[in-house]
Amino acid sequence: MTRRDFITLLVGAAAAWPLAGQAQQPQVPVIGFLSSLSERDAALIMAAFYQGLNEAGYVEGRNVALEYRWAEGQFERLPAMAADLVRRQVAVIAAISGTPAGLAAKAATTSIPIVFAIGGDPVAPGLVSSLSRPSGNVTGVTFFTSPLAAKRLELLRDLVPKTTTFAVLTNPENPPSRLEGIEVPAAAKTFGQEASVFNATTEAHIDEAFAAIVQQRIGALFVSADPLFFNHRDKIVALAARHRMPAIYAYREQVEAGGLIGYGASRSDAYRQAGNYVGRILKSENPGTLPVVLPTKFELVLNLKTAKALGLTIPLPLQAAADGVIE
Repeated sequence: MTRRDFITLLVGAAAAWPLAGQAQQPQVPVIGFLSSLSERDAALIMAAFYQGLNEAGYVEGRNVALEYRWAEGQFERLPAMAADLVRRQVAVIAAISGTPAGLAAKAATTSIPIVFAIGGDPVAPGLVSSLSRPSGNVTGVTFFTSPLAAKRLELLRDLVPKTTTFAVLTNPENPPSRLEGIEVPAAAKTFGQEASVFNATTEAHIDEAFAAIVQQRIGALFVSADPLFFNHRDKIVALAARHRMPAIYAYREQVEAGGLIGYGASRSDAYRQAGNYVGRILKSENPGTLPVVLPTKFELVLNLKTAKALGLTIPLPLQAAADGVIE
């Protein structure tokens, strides 16, 4: 072999080394992230979700990638988004926040594992067959907001004891919100009071609902747990302030936006557990044998600044019991 031939062979081999190294790189699994919420709320959601993934040994950009789809509270967009994630052959679909997101994912695939994080009962709409053994390709976490509806109404009554009529803002397109539209009036009736339901499925409907509530001179507002109302929490809080209407919400973030009071299961804890389930499934655990996680952490949050603006005094025992007080 001549010196020139040896150099040519050496250069050719060196050029092939990077290609060989690239071919040996393991393929990174992709998580399809499907949410009813807005991308502007990613910071509220993803830190906890990433924490759960990290607990299972996964870090975005290192050994896992994510494809994000945000429906901005427009449930009709979810089926197409879910179908697109299926076409991309993602490893797992995380259907986060909103029963419609979970249902859209389930309708799109029977083979790709799905992990939901929702506020309602996942058995009633058919997401899973049972809480303890979901079976199939779906499991997840529930906030179980509806069972807390009567408690939220009781807390609102404590703040406005002279009020006899309540408005209930619901989204009939979301099963948990629709259920609260049934349970809250029933709970009010047991107290000898009245609760009227006002539906909203779009941002424009929220304005219409408030106009009707004000026209009927209703004294206080119960805002059901729903992605649409979470997405537009600034608008709802502003409308409640404009009309000097005490209102109770399901989540801390709505009170931090200026709402009067909130009570419900911790969203961040639910998102963390959903992320952990996604990681465990990536490690080959079967979603059908992972029980649906029920809430164990609940938050009562008060906004004293809003109470003062409304001329309300929050009882000291309630302040002492709160997990968060905004002054």
